[in-house]
Amino acid sequence: MQRGFYTIMAAQFFSSLADNALFVAAYQLLRYDGAPSWQGAALVPLFAFFYVVLAPFVGAFADRFPKGRVMFMSNSIKVVGCLMLLFGSHPLIAYSVVGLGAAAYSPAKYGILTELLPPSQLVKANGWIEGLTILSIIMGNVLGGILVGPKVGDWLLDLDFPMVDFDIATAPEAAIACMIAVYIVAAIFNLRIPHTGVAMQPIPTATHLLPDFWHCNTRLWQDKLGQISLATTTLFWGAAGNLKVIVIAWAAAAMSYSVTEATTLVGVVGIGTAAGAVYASMRATLDRATNVIPLGIGMGIAVAAMIFITKLWIAIPFLIFLGAIGGYLVVPMNALLQHRGHMLMGAGRSIAVQNFNEQAAILALGGFYTLMTSLELSIYASVALFGLLVAGFMYVIGRWHKSNTIHHTAELNRLLAIARSEKH
Repeated sequence: MQRGFYTIMAAQFFSSLADNALFVAAYQLLRYDGAPSWQGAALVPLFAFFYVVLAPFVGAFADRFPKGRVMFMSNSIKVVGCLMLLFGSHPLIAYSVVGLGAAAYSPAKYGILTELLPPSQLVKANGWIEGLTILSIIMGNVLGGILVGPKVGDWLLDLDFPMVDFDIATAPEAAIACMIAVYIVAAIFNLRIPHTGVAMQPIPTATHLLPDFWHCNTRLWQDKLGQISLATTTLFWGAAGNLKVIVIAWAAAAMSYSVTEATTLVGVVGIGTAAGAVYASMRATLDRATNVIPLGIGMGIAVAAMIFITKLWIAIPFLIFLGAIGGYLVVPMNALLQHRGHMLMGAGRSIAVQNFNEQAAILALGGFYTLMTSLELSIYASVALFGLLVAGFMYVIGRWHKSNTIHHTAELNRLLAIARSEKH
């Protein structure tokens, strides 16, 4: 791997660490304020909102400037969202601003991989990036749970800085202040990411921006490998993006866990996902990425099966298994999608298209889960319906790919030959 890759990994780790710890802090802040339960569930779809709305703009923006600089500016927006949380804005509004920063961050984070590395290294690079991201998710959720807990939270509130009054009154607010410091660390690494030498692409005019985005979106959906990898990753991230809320709610109902305790189970899922991602990076290849589609069906069924688990000793290995399925599924499909996108339209635009679809799925599935919560369905019914919905959609994707192999054999063989190439 090239030297700049490790700087990207460090920047991504700290940014993702703060994102996930901040989610726990925002969730607990809502509980402190006595907000209804549907608002906690709504955090995830609101975070995804700007990914969907700004997708036509952030991809072109990421291709216009060096991607390290774009990542720096994006983390600065996240800091603004944190400050809004601290200074009285409604948590749902402030957290959506953090989502705005994340929406701008993602095309640069993933797009730079296709600029820096040849196709043959994309699966491995994605394995490491996803593995490290999942590690940061684990640590972020656990860190957030610890920071909002009574022991560490009270200790943070007792800290006294001479001549400085931060007006922080609760443990979630103290946790949010800590996350600002972590975002600053990530920003420092952002500034050290090297320029890849890839020519910057001009931003289309306002009248051409939306047509350009929809053209890119259409091209990727029409590509016989791009459409399957995009559909798979879209569904995966739609499910995974909402899973942390589901696990926290399920742990509270099934095992009477607090938020601090439940976040450790979110971390357990992350351990499995990281293991699956790393294993995929060693075993999977770009030209055989579609072989993992059946794992998506199994992932959905496993989510639905959570409702039968009430014991910790069963929950831990089960959640590790659930995470491992997801990790092995997403790494090769994500790499394939990046490869096809880079070939068709450029890194930043392709990642923006990917984000638009994936975050639209998070928004839709999050809205579905929030609706079930607001209708006061039991957590068990909500989880079961959510998991079966995911499994059903993944089955449809599998049938779609099977049809492509029968009716578009020559085109698929041509695209797979490109995937085996060492050239961009």
